[in-house]
This record gives sequence, structure tokens and C-alpha cells, in this order.
Amino acid sequence: MAAPQPQAEPKLLIPALAPLYKALEPYTWPLIRVTAGLMLVPHGYDKWANRSFDQMAAGFAKMGLEPAYALVVYIALLEFVGGLMLACGLFTRLVAVLVAGFMAVAVVQVHLANGFFWNNARGGFEYPLFWGLVCIALAIRGGGPLSVDAKIGREV
Repeated sequence: MAAPQPQAEPKLLIPALAPLYKALEPYTWPLIRVTAGLMLVPHGYDKWANRSFDQMAAGFAKMGLEPAYALVVYIALLEFVGGLMLACGLFTRLVAVLVAGFMAVAVVQVHLANGFFWNNARGGFEYPLFWGLVCIALAIRGGGPLSVDAKIGREV
């Protein structure tokens, strides 16, 4: 299959906005990366600070997620430390793949049977699907020029 050919940018309805868009465009991708990372951090923090790993592991085991205790520790670290790493753009692609995998498991094992909408009584798969897809995009795109990866000159 041939690669898609770049298409011309559409004409702006308000051409005077072009300089603003041009000036802000370099910050759009970091905004997505930082937001994705920082949205994970409170989830990881909550697991470390406010919850019992034994109780969470019992819940994981009940859902068939084993080794449950190790997975709880992994997810708490991934959400907290990995979220900070995504926000900074450190090992962006690796962390994004790990988060996308975690979100795929969350969709299939935990939320799929609850329907689509996240705000329903049992929590559907909308939220983890969305963040998993964002992380796939981050894994493909990488940290970008405003990242620690760019500063150190290396990416996975």
C-alpha cells in the first residue's frame, strides 16, 4: 500500500488567525503529551497513598488478572512514574506503549462488558479506549522537540 500523499492545508476562514496558529502549533503536541501523562499521575498517587494493595490485588484476581499483586504494583508505578515520564517526554515511546497495553487490558478485561459510556453506573470502556489511542499516537510520534528525549538526543 502506498503512503498517503500530503494534501494542501485548507484555506482559513479567518486568514488573520494564521500567524497565531503558526506560533502555537509547536506547543500542540507537547500539550497532548503532558496532558496524557499528568492525567495518569493522580491515579497512581491514589493507589500508593490511599488504597490497600492487598485489596486491589484481590479485585484484580477476581477479574482473572494474575499475578494480581505484582500487577497492582506495576500499574501504580506506571500511572505515577510513567505519567511523569510521559509529561516530561522521557522514554516517551516506551512508556506510551506500556500505557496503551495497560489501557487495552482495561478495555477488554474490565470495562468492555459495561458498555461504551464511561459515565454509566459501572464505567464503560470509553475513557480507557480514548487514552489508549492517545498513547498509541504518542508511541508513533514520540516525545517531540520539546521533550527530555529531544534534549538527550535519544529515543526508543
